[in-house]
Amino acid sequence: MKRDKTICSHAEEYLKLIEGELPLSPEEKFCLTHPARVYIFTIPIRMDSGEMRRFNAYRVQYNDALGPTKGGIRFHPDIDLEEVSTLAFLMGLKTSLSDLPFGGAKGGVEVEPKTLSKGELERLSRGFVRGLYPNLGPQKDIPAPDVYTTPQIMAWMRDEFERISGASAPAVITGKPLALGGSRGRDVATAKGGIYILEHLCSLRREKWLQEMTVVVQGFGNAGLNAAEILSEKGCKIIAVSDSSGGLFQKEGLPIHVLVEAKKSGTALTDISHGSLRDAKKISNEALLELPCDVLVLAALGGQITMQNASHIEARIILELANAPIIAEADTLLFNKGVFVIPDILANAGGVIVSYFEWAQNLEGISWDEKEVFSKLQKQTTAVADSIYLEGKNLRTCAYIKAIRRILEAEKLRGRL
Repeated sequence: MKRDKTICSHAEEYLKLIEGELPLSPEEKFCLTHPARVYIFTIPIRMDSGEMRRFNAYRVQYNDALGPTKGGIRFHPDIDLEEVSTLAFLMGLKTSLSDLPFGGAKGGVEVEPKTLSKGELERLSRGFVRGLYPNLGPQKDIPAPDVYTTPQIMAWMRDEFERISGASAPAVITGKPLALGGSRGRDVATAKGGIYILEHLCSLRREKWLQEMTVVVQGFGNAGLNAAEILSEKGCKIIAVSDSSGGLFQKEGLPIHVLVEAKKSGTALTDISHGSLRDAKKISNEALLELPCDVLVLAALGGQITMQNASHIEARIILELANAPIIAEADTLLFNKGVFVIPDILANAGGVIVSYFEWAQNLEGISWDEKEVFSKLQKQTTAVADSIYLEGKNLRTCAYIKAIRRILEAEKLRGRL
């Protein structure tokens, strides 16, 4: 993702996609391109060595017209305010599009979590909550996991919030372990929701059966791994996958169950050795994106498809499980060459939808079984897809128009526009 632009210019790039179909007044554009609140702070941590280190941390609460803000926290060495701001903007569109009672937010800590001990990671997680405590809460701002943050980290954060407040507050954080008020199905919700939408839109477009399709998956973290596993179980041929170490390509299809087991044990994809991979070839993440396939699942980081490689993409359908994996200009190029892109604010909304379910269950003191969670998730994701799909139209444009209209309507009803 580019690092030389402000939230205003990033948002304006995305808003250009709809300017011909949804004219905005200067006041509306200002509202949409400027976050409500931005927090920048440092977290002092005593390392196991005795050294004191400070880590840069950010939280952007983009817009609260629809309700308390909601969004993940990522721990990553390359995180900065510009990226967090852009992701908060996109989360605001995502919650609006999905008809959730939330605004959007995002947070991050500039750290390489793989270099921290468990104790250091816990102290950093608790420090994030201490730095933001007055601005967090079930009716203020509700964090969740994101890149390199886990249910365990959410557990520490909930505990720290409750330690400071002196009261139980399970709904302050989502993505928690089940034992601490997490929702069944949350761990696979992003992938599950994305596959529900993919199947539904393929049906609307009269595509061939999903099990007849070839699939490439970039990113083998939570979303990518689960998506590959679900699609493989449905009969799709997964011909290539990648993680941060690189990728594997096997024309006849990869043994996804083998890769999943190895990955869960901590082995990088390119280090896996198994008889069923004898014909697999190592491939770079860049080359993987350009493989001919029916479906390309983007489940890594942002800014993967740009004007430099968009013309080389040979997938027919792209499912954006990552946030902002295609830059705005490249999206237009892909649409013009006939690639059907299922945008991030629709494709990966399953995570925040089930986070909403978790928040609601916590507030009501109830717990749904997995079948009920997935039934509700499928109903909500397919209803959202139905509400914006128009044959021959850019799906991202349709999604943005609906999301922005709902935010602006709420702002006007509050008397803020």
